[in-house]
Amino acid sequence: MKSFTPLLGLLLATSAPVWAYETMSDSQKIDELQQQINQLKSDVKEDKKAISSLEPKIKIGGAVRFQYSYEDYDDDNKNRGGDMDFDVFRLDVNGSIGDVTLSAQYRWYQYMNVVHHADVGYKFSDNWEGKVGITQVPFGNLNYNSNNFFFSSGYYAGLEDDYDTGLSFIGKYDKHDIRIAYFLNDEKGGVDGYSGDETHRYSYDVVGIRDFDGGEGIYSAPTQEMGESNTVNLRYSYNFFSNTEVGVSLLAGDLEGGSGVGSVGDHTAYAFHVKSKIDNIGIMFQYSDYEYDLDNGSDAVVVGAWAFYDSIPTEASSYNLNLSYSQSVSFGPITNLTYYNDYNLVTNKSGGLDDTTMNVTGVAISAGGIYAYVDLVVAKNQPFVGGTLVGNADDWNKRLNINLGYYF
Repeated sequence: MKSFTPLLGLLLATSAPVWAYETMSDSQKIDELQQQINQLKSDVKEDKKAISSLEPKIKIGGAVRFQYSYEDYDDDNKNRGGDMDFDVFRLDVNGSIGDVTLSAQYRWYQYMNVVHHADVGYKFSDNWEGKVGITQVPFGNLNYNSNNFFFSSGYYAGLEDDYDTGLSFIGKYDKHDIRIAYFLNDEKGGVDGYSGDETHRYSYDVVGIRDFDGGEGIYSAPTQEMGESNTVNLRYSYNFFSNTEVGVSLLAGDLEGGSGVGSVGDHTAYAFHVKSKIDNIGIMFQYSDYEYDLDNGSDAVVVGAWAFYDSIPTEASSYNLNLSYSQSVSFGPITNLTYYNDYNLVTNKSGGLDDTTMNVTGVAISAGGIYAYVDLVVAKNQPFVGGTLVGNADDWNKRLNINLGYYF
C-alpha cells in the first residue's frame, strides 16, 4: 500500500492539467500555444543577447609617420639641408569583450620597439571605472600638457604622458573628476625588470643615480641602478562654466636600488593645472614641482627613454603656458588648422643648474587620415633640441620640425 500511494499521487497530479487542456475550446488552445511560443522566442532572444555580449568587439587601427628636421646646432644636418626619416609604425587595439574593455598600442621605430600602453578596464558604476596594466599616470593637464610634437619640458622629467604598471581608478560626478592610481613599478618592470634595454621605452622614467663625481657622463649608463616603486597618484579637477578645468595633482613613491639594496630614497611631485576652451581658443597653464630625495644626496638622476640615457636634476620647478587657435578650413583635403604657441620654463634646479627654456610656435594640420605638426622650436638646455635638463649652455638652439602621419 505504501508503494502505491506515490504512484497514485503522480497520476492525479499529471491528469489535472491534461483534463484542463482537454476541456478548453479550440480558440483557448490556440491562445495557450501562442503564449508558449512567445515565451520560447523571448527565451531564445535573451540567450542570443547574452551570447552576443560576450563576442569580441575589437577595432584595429594605427599610424605611419615620417619626419623632417632642420637643426641649426648640428652642422652636418645644416649642410645636408636637414634630414627626412621614417618615424614610426604603430598598431592600436581598442574594444571590449562583455563588460571588460581593452586598449593597447605597440610602436616600431627604426631603433627600438616599445609598448606605449596596454590595459584592461571595467566600469563598476555610472561614476567609476577601473583600469589595470600599463596605463597613463594621472598627473597634470590630461591627456597632454602641450599642443606640439615635442610635448612640454616636463615630459622629459616623467611628468607628462607617462605610463607605468599598476591600477588606476577614474571617478566622474557632474563637474568633478577624481583619479586615484597605484603603480607597482614602471612599464619595464622596475629596477629588476627583464625586458631588455632599459632605454627602450616611450615615456621617461628614472633608471639610476647619476655619479658625476665618479666620472659618469650626462649620457652614460648608470653605475648604480634605480627604479620607481610603490607610487601613489591622486588627481582632482573641477569643471567651471563647462569649458574650464582647474585641478591639482599629487604623486609620492619609493625609489628602489638595484642588486637587492632596497630603498635608496623617495620621490614626490605636485602640480596645479588649468585647461580651458573658449570658442576656438585653447588655454593651458601648469605649475609643477618634483623632487627625488636620495639617501646619498646626489643632485642628478639617470632617466631612460627613446633608446638613450640622459640626466635630470633631482629637483626642479616648471611653468607651462600654452595658447592655441583652431580654424576650420577647406583647402583641398585640409579641413582644420590649429595654430599654437607653447612656452616652457624649468627653474629652481638642484645643484644650481641653469634654467631650461623652450618655446614652440607651430600649426597642426588635419586632412582626412593625415595629421601633421609643423614646429619651430627655440630652446636652451632642452632635450632633443641640442641640450639636456642638466645643461649649463648659454646658446639658444633652433629646430624646424615637420612630423607627418597617416592614421587609420
